[in-house]
Amino acid sequence: MNIKLKSRVNWLFFVLATLGFLGPSALAVQGNVGARLKDIATVKGVRENILIGYGLVVGLKGTGDSSADVTAKSLGRLFGKLGLDVEKNAAIKSKNAAAVIVTSKLPPFARSGSQIDVTVSSIGDASSLEGGILLVTPLRAGDQQVYAVAQGPVTLGSLTDGKGTFPTVGRVVSGAMIEKDIDTNFSAKKSFRMSLNNPDFTTAARLVALVNAELGGKFASARDSATIDIVVPFNYDGNTVELMARVEDIRVVTDTKAKVVLNERTGTVVMGDRVSITPIAISHGDLSIQVKGQPKPERAFELRSSTGGPATGATVSDLVKLLNTLGVQPRDLTAIFQTIKATGALQAELEFM
Repeated sequence: MNIKLKSRVNWLFFVLATLGFLGPSALAVQGNVGARLKDIATVKGVRENILIGYGLVVGLKGTGDSSADVTAKSLGRLFGKLGLDVEKNAAIKSKNAAAVIVTSKLPPFARSGSQIDVTVSSIGDASSLEGGILLVTPLRAGDQQVYAVAQGPVTLGSLTDGKGTFPTVGRVVSGAMIEKDIDTNFSAKKSFRMSLNNPDFTTAARLVALVNAELGGKFASARDSATIDIVVPFNYDGNTVELMARVEDIRVVTDTKAKVVLNERTGTVVMGDRVSITPIAISHGDLSIQVKGQPKPERAFELRSSTGGPATGATVSDLVKLLNTLGVQPRDLTAIFQTIKATGALQAELEFM
């Protein structure tokens, strides 16, 4: 019985928060609804880094580069390093080798000895990398420092019919060994900054209230709609990992701008629950469209066409459904929403795909 009562209370809170009746202070009291902080924001300095390198894939069955100069030069340099005497201007050609670009992502807090996957992409005229072996390839970050070394068999993967997806692109699973630690010393931080993935002033204000309520003091502050600074409390000094584990689990009801997204090719229309249309009348072909009432959730629509009688709906989504029922084509649907937006009646951002 207590569980049912709690569920009803949470549901009522969720409805009130969604409709905007609860402010940041109320949201700070109830933190078990909405999205987790870890899902809508990132911590500054805690991110992946891109690694890239140039290498050779050998052992191909006649599917390698046929006339790529870069491959021939690479083979010459490789033979030289292995102690083989090769004439300087000798043309080395082998369709069993291919020049490739190797890419990977260095995870945050990476440590020496850890292994990561790499992607191998052909840059010559090789037809397939199937069965090849990636030779030792240093991987560098933006600072030109080597952070990992890759080597191993290339796998392509295949569809259900056995055919390869992209035979000139493959992966080496756990093929790169991290050679250099990423020095961050996160546990010693006295403060850290979080960035919202979708900046919004309302969401930022709610998060500040939630964090301060959770930590029992004024430790969080918003610099702008996307940035929240958090000072590490004294009782978490030297233990910011535990602090982050507590903070990132905080839930908040996010807020976004009203937006309508249309895909003209498929006729797909996606919109949020805050989209409103002020009273307007539109004539498009054999359709006569009237939007009546106030710009509230209970606004009404009246549609008339030469092939059918009037129909009414209660929301903006009902308007789209009724237009589709009347056989309105995606191109016409796009034109109608463009017209509504141009007159200023659509109180939302309009985006086309």
